[in-house]
Formats: sequence, structure tokens, C-alpha cells
Amino acid sequence: MNNNKTILITGGAGFIGSHVVRRFVRNYPDYLVVNADKLTYAGNLENLSDIDRSPNYRFERIDIVDKKSVTELFGRYSFDGIIHLAAESHVDRSITGPDEFVFTNIVGTVNLLNAARAAWGNNSGGKLFYHISTDEVFGSLGSEGMFTETTAYDPKSPYSASKAGSDHMVRAYSHTFGVPAIISNCSNNYGPNQFPEKLIPLAINNIKNRKPVPVYGKGENIRDWLYVEDHAAAIDLIFHSGKTGETYNIGGNNEWKNIDLIRLLCRIMDRKTGRNPGESEALITFVKDRPGHDLRYAIDSSKLQGELGWKPIPRFEDGLERTVDWYLSNEKWLKNVLSGDYEKYYDSMYSGR
Repeated sequence: MNNNKTILITGGAGFIGSHVVRRFVRNYPDYLVVNADKLTYAGNLENLSDIDRSPNYRFERIDIVDKKSVTELFGRYSFDGIIHLAAESHVDRSITGPDEFVFTNIVGTVNLLNAARAAWGNNSGGKLFYHISTDEVFGSLGSEGMFTETTAYDPKSPYSASKAGSDHMVRAYSHTFGVPAIISNCSNNYGPNQFPEKLIPLAINNIKNRKPVPVYGKGENIRDWLYVEDHAAAIDLIFHSGKTGETYNIGGNNEWKNIDLIRLLCRIMDRKTGRNPGESEALITFVKDRPGHDLRYAIDSSKLQGELGWKPIPRFEDGLERTVDWYLSNEKWLKNVLSGDYEKYYDSMYSGR
């Protein structure tokens, strides 16, 4: 894509989205980057406090489930590209309340597709609808094999089923209506700014405060971990160089059993906090496994690496060290998230504008 583009990033106040917004605002000063976010519990504008006064950045508070708001947003801007990250994404929450996942992940995506189709019409040359998805749409793996771009969908939770539904709608709009689209499916992300309901930041916070560290079942579930800044770099590369109509898998080549990951994290925390070896590991508490818990995810990202030259940069141990250092150095951010005070940031920055 050329300069002087207007790019919409949905869910840009969230964990992954904030890293993508920051990267685009800093790396492409000639782009106007519009961040559209509902600011649910996981959307935190403090994640972007370092760039929120940049001249090429705009924030729009909207709910993508509200068709009227989406239509009005597209009326205010002429978007050349859309990077769609806005989603409900926590499996446990989807089990206790699946409706919200259906509305946000499926209906919200369709609203964006309809708005893009109406805005671009037959003049979609150079436009792109880039949809960010998850490896969980593929279901669960046994002890061998990896997910590829052609793996059949087999979602097992309301979350993964809703993301699978949104993927199907993006492909349907591409094939039926000619909306230029790309999809990427990523493995588990970790790194700075992640909401502390997720495994790694939850464990860091609990270890720091000497609270029990919950681990599902026996901790045998295996995940492929992707450092969030590596993911943002992949999104940047795919957006600018990916082939329309294609799907790309993004994985960290970092398969870890949950229990081994937590034990490594405990050793890092012992060292960072000056505790005796083994002190943090004593906090590990095994809890009842969640329903339908997928055993193993692993992504084959060789297509992305071979065609576009991407590769994950840090070793997992390096990325985990960076992540621990960030959380230990940003206690105010964590305190604001846990107390809910982060919600006040919007009012302080945007009320009266």
C-alpha cells in the first residue's frame, strides 16, 4: 500500500491491538490510523498513552455490534484498509456467557464487512479487509502434527466456534461479493499489556503477591506461545505484502506444557524478586479442568516464513523475561486494571473533545 492511507484498526485498545496500533502510528507517519474500540473490560486506552496525541492517530469509541455506529464511522472516514482485531477472546467467559461472543465475533464482523462492501463498491483496488483469527478454530491436536492453513475447522468452545463463524463470513464475502480479504490465525500470545485474566500475567501477579497460581487439571495441556510484538510485526507484513484471498498461520514455534511454562515462570520470578529457589513453585495449585479443554495447539507458520520472510525473534525464555520485567516495572498499570481505574483514562483524555 502507498502512503496517505487511512487505516481502521478495530479492537486497538486491547492487548494485541494496542501493539499493532502503536507499530502503525510510529512506522507509517503518513497513514491516518483510526482505532475503533468499545472499551470493554479488556480495552484499555492506557495501553496507548505514549502515542495517543500523535497527529496521525484518532480514537473512536464504538461497538461493532451496533450497525448504525459502524455505518456512521465509515461515513466519517474513507478507509483504505481494515485490520479487524475486535473480539471477545476468553474461553472461560465464552463458557459462562456465549451470547456476547456470537454478537461481537460474528455479527460485529458482518457489520464491518457490510460497511466495507458499501464503501468500496466496485472500486476495491488497493483496499483490504484483514481479519485476525485464532488457531483455536482448528480444534485440538494429538501428540503429533501441526495446524496448517488447510487444516479443517473443528472448534470446541463457544469462543472458537464464534471465531470460526467470523472466518467463514469473511471468506464468504470475499468469494460472493468480491471484498478483498486476508485472514491470519495465530497461536497463544503473551507479552506486555495483556489483561491479567490470561495465564501468564495472572501467574506473574499471583506469584508477586504470594497467591495460589491455578493450573487446570495436571497442567498437561500444550500451547504454542507467540510474543505479541512478533505477532504485530507479522500483521504489518501480511497487511502490506500478503496476497489477497490467502490465509496465513502465525506461530511462535514455542510449544510448552502449561505446567512446564508455569515452573519456568516461577524460577524467573524467584530470581527477579530475590526469593529462594522453589518459593514461587510452592504456590502452584491444581484446579478442576475446564469443560472441553483442548489438549494441544501447534501452528505451522512455514508459509508465512517462506513467502513473506517473517520469523519470530526472541526465544521463549527471552520473551518471558521481557514480559516479567514489564509487569514488575508497571505496577501502576496493573493496579489500575485490577481496580477498574483504567476506565477513567477515557474520560480524562476524551471528554469534551
